[in-house]
Amino acid sequence: MERTWWKEAVVYQVYWRSFYDSDGDGYGDLRGVIEKLDYIKKLGVSVVWLNPFYESPDRDNGYDISDYYSVMEKAGTMEDFEKLLHEAHKRDLKVIMDLVVNHTSDQHDWFTQSKSSKEHPKRDWYIWRDPVDGKEPNNWRSYFTPSTWEFDEGTGQYYFHSFAVEQPDLNWENKEVREAIYEMMRFWLEKGIDGFRMDVINLLAKVDGFPNAENPDYTDYLANNPGIHEYLKEMNEKVLSHYDVLTVGEIPFVTPEEGLKYVAEDRGELKTLFHFEVADDMPTWDMVRYKEIQEKWHETFYGKGWNSQFLNNHDHTRQVTRYGNDNRYRKESSKLLATMIHTLPGIPYVFQGEEIGMTGVRFDSIEDYNDIAMKNKFREEVEKGRNPVEVFETLLPLSRDNSRTPIQWDETEQAGFTEGEPWIKVNPNYKQINVKRDLSEEDSIFGYYQELIALRKEHPVMIYGDYKDLSKGQQRLYVYTREYGESRWLIILNYSDDHTIFHTDVAIDENRKRLILANYRDVTEDDVLKGTSLRPHEARIYEL
Repeated sequence: MERTWWKEAVVYQVYWRSFYDSDGDGYGDLRGVIEKLDYIKKLGVSVVWLNPFYESPDRDNGYDISDYYSVMEKAGTMEDFEKLLHEAHKRDLKVIMDLVVNHTSDQHDWFTQSKSSKEHPKRDWYIWRDPVDGKEPNNWRSYFTPSTWEFDEGTGQYYFHSFAVEQPDLNWENKEVREAIYEMMRFWLEKGIDGFRMDVINLLAKVDGFPNAENPDYTDYLANNPGIHEYLKEMNEKVLSHYDVLTVGEIPFVTPEEGLKYVAEDRGELKTLFHFEVADDMPTWDMVRYKEIQEKWHETFYGKGWNSQFLNNHDHTRQVTRYGNDNRYRKESSKLLATMIHTLPGIPYVFQGEEIGMTGVRFDSIEDYNDIAMKNKFREEVEKGRNPVEVFETLLPLSRDNSRTPIQWDETEQAGFTEGEPWIKVNPNYKQINVKRDLSEEDSIFGYYQELIALRKEHPVMIYGDYKDLSKGQQRLYVYTREYGESRWLIILNYSDDHTIFHTDVAIDENRKRLILANYRDVTEDDVLKGTSLRPHEARIYEL
């Protein structure tokens, strides 16, 4: 197995608009990121992933791009970005950017021209179709709206959008489109960025002929269609293979076998991926299912391709709220989740604020939310006649805004995020949970993350080791080994609010174990494992 820098990376995701506001306008910005680079460096991560900061009308928080070559005013200027890149590299931090090329904003110059007439040379840069029986060309549903089609009065045709109406999909069958995207990618790579996180990259190819879907509500027909691998191989051949970069594809609706096609080291497409069998398909915690997911992905990928580990990001509720215990055992639960993510096979991702145990938020009204997907769904369901209060309650648990509230830096007004009015409300618990307070505590969550990340740099077994689950079928205990060369590590997790007796069918030589890390500070190397009572959300790592 070839060792590379990107396999050994720990990535810190910066959702910049909620990170730190340097100028008091209520939005985090690139200068704010620069001011906090030392904080990120102190954590020990090696890569910073920045969410989109391109010019945008900001209907979907930057994922509706109107100019790939400019920086939106809220984020700052191109000079700010270039300084950020320089300052990050000075601290041995690599920077990857979001690449959003399935769609653009409807205000992008390409779409404005495409929409102007059926005869315009850029008409075919997007996907246009005639009405069928006076209605939409098919019954497909977009992620954000009841239909993937929007009618254009001016030309009498529908255009296709996988997401919001304001986000028309590019036509990747058009070679000119692909070349324009490759040129843009080279522009940023030549500036010195270290890779791309590729937004919904497996949606680029569409089903030929756009036939009706048997079950339009399950939108898997939008992804993994014939032609996608040819596009990615071409992208790699023409652009990516000429740079030493990390690429991670956001790839929903994939099995391990399908996922490996995107990242297998012998295929020349992407380096690694995010799959969503957990974050999208497991709304609440299911330990047995989670273990099954980890095992099948490892068995398919080990020695062939590279995976990612994450439980939250800007699209998914904060992990300690959704999958852990954000009340009585918030600190222990946060550390247990971190232990798991950093010791399972794949690149660990840390979403800003996770390292201090920030929790999901619950606002009182739909008016307090900005999430376009949530607001559209609320409107759609209420228009069907459903009770607004009931609809609101059902949408709350998985709202994307749960994880988008500003970083809680200290206990001052607006959590030290801004001197102005924040673009989204601060989580009301900021006086109890903030960076300043966590860093001052002897058993800080931040400090525990530092230890985990430092261990990863020292011990290749955490990165390249084989994985074996020793606790199949158990609902509370998650016990597994990582093995690489002469190193064999044992990870023990009590994923429960209760005490749990440790047991496993695999024999462990108590006299030859060495304690590496534990999230309860009073654990010692002399503690006998067999039959011990593990405390709520207790996590331990041993070398055997």
